[in-house]
Amino acid sequence: MKEYPLIIIGGGAAAFAAATKANDLRQKALIVNSGLPIGGTCVNVGCVPSKHLLEVGARYYYGQRPGFPAIRASGQFQFDFPAAIAHKNVVVESLRRSNYLDVVGNFKTVEFRSGAARFVSDHEIEIDGERLRGERFIIATGSKAKILPIPGIESVKYLTNIEALDLDYLPSSMIVVGGGPLGLEFAQMYAHFGTKVTVLEKMKRILPLEEPEVSAEMQRILEEEGLVIHTGVDIQSVREESGKKIVVAKIKNEERQFAAEELLLATGIEPKTKSLGLEQAGVATDPRGFILADNELRTTQPHIWAAGDCVGKMALETVAAKEGAVAAENALTGAHLSLNYDEIPHAVFTTPQVASVGLTERELMRRLNVCACRTVPLSMVPKAKAVGETRGLVKLVIDPRASVVVGCHIVAPVAAEMIHEAVLAIRCKLTVDDLINTVHTFPTFSEGIKLAAQAFTRDISMMTCCIG
Repeated sequence: MKEYPLIIIGGGAAAFAAATKANDLRQKALIVNSGLPIGGTCVNVGCVPSKHLLEVGARYYYGQRPGFPAIRASGQFQFDFPAAIAHKNVVVESLRRSNYLDVVGNFKTVEFRSGAARFVSDHEIEIDGERLRGERFIIATGSKAKILPIPGIESVKYLTNIEALDLDYLPSSMIVVGGGPLGLEFAQMYAHFGTKVTVLEKMKRILPLEEPEVSAEMQRILEEEGLVIHTGVDIQSVREESGKKIVVAKIKNEERQFAAEELLLATGIEPKTKSLGLEQAGVATDPRGFILADNELRTTQPHIWAAGDCVGKMALETVAAKEGAVAAENALTGAHLSLNYDEIPHAVFTTPQVASVGLTERELMRRLNVCACRTVPLSMVPKAKAVGETRGLVKLVIDPRASVVVGCHIVAPVAAEMIHEAVLAIRCKLTVDDLINTVHTFPTFSEGIKLAAQAFTRDISMMTCCIG
């Protein structure tokens, strides 16, 4: 029986970060992958293909709406949907090779193997009938789309993010169930392609985990672009009829029916843990199947760690990679590393983008029962006015006891780029005065963060651009 100091189960961001750390530490390890191709969700059916197609849709849509009197769109814009999907596949294949396949080939101490691994004991797994022994393990099997038990769903051909990235035709209409990040990205993507899109969200607002101001601004923007959005939706049933998907729902106690060519479910994720034989290894999960792990990512078995989406802390590629590296270092060196999730940013790649880091106003109130916040509309940022991109806002959340920045929430064309100033501010425990006293390039969207900081100390509506 082959033995390894470390066996990593999975083939996505968390698993590869763990394997890279093992290779850096010159430790022998095995990485085992099944399901999605090497690279996992992000490169195959997540971040890479979706952001590529979002950019394709944005250039097509906004190219027909230049927004300046001096520019007049003339002629007929054409959009070739199959060509967009084909080019997306080329991009995905290229990144899968350069970021994963080529990396595997350069590992010195890490072996890669394809196959479905299952625990048969706390120190043994089985792959295609062969048993392997590991001294330590890292489980990094990721997640998949969660399908809600909606009456009738089993008889309807619906889409998840996987199928929505690989359609062979452009639907004329689409219902998106779920108004979270994934749902809104796909909703706007297809709306920009020319599909009539309706979003149905169970909660009272879209992006329910973001600040209320962010949710309201994004709903206003998306509706201005023609998307139909309903919140507070209680879906009763779905069915397929005459080539259409029919969703029956209650909205404010009124029964409504929605029909479209395609139905996309964007209702969250569930971990890929059911087939791992975790009970044989003594690894516990929560009722949803996510692996229970402590702050150091150690499971209920002291020699087994877990990282990435299967842990369920923050379902982000960046988090998965960081968790994978931390888990590997803890497993191989006895370190006691952990992550501060309050310092990790996330983004929604709609247009404009949404980006956040740290605490919301509500969370700070829950923790301290005291809070101070300022929200600045993007229309007050000189760069936004100059380039005609005034949709959005910047909100800062501070601990008023010492004016320390603890949260930042942005809607802006480049919000995902702007947020890193706030990430460093939170990580380094900077104050409002630190942001105010930092000289920013003029004019930039990033000045919005400085303006939000200045709003704590003065009336920014009565202020010239030159105020330092």
